[in-house]
Amino acid sequence: MEKLTYSQALEELQRILEDLESQQVDVDVLSERVKRAAFLIKWCQTRLKKTETEVKKVLTELEKEETEKEESAEKSC
Repeated sequence: MEKLTYSQALEELQRILEDLESQQVDVDVLSERVKRAAFLIKWCQTRLKKTETEVKKVLTELEKEETEKEESAEKSC
């Protein structure tokens, strides 16, 4: 698996899009560019879903800690 960041993937997608919009992509290269773009899109979607899951997990933990603090404070009174 190649080392790739989300920003790098987006930049590469942007370059591919610009090449395709310029209509100066050689037909022999076109198929490879489209395949690469499809890979990058799928990779970005997967990365976004993973990040969303991680963020939700952190938020759930924070909410749990806050609830425990509130319950502890109520018991102290």
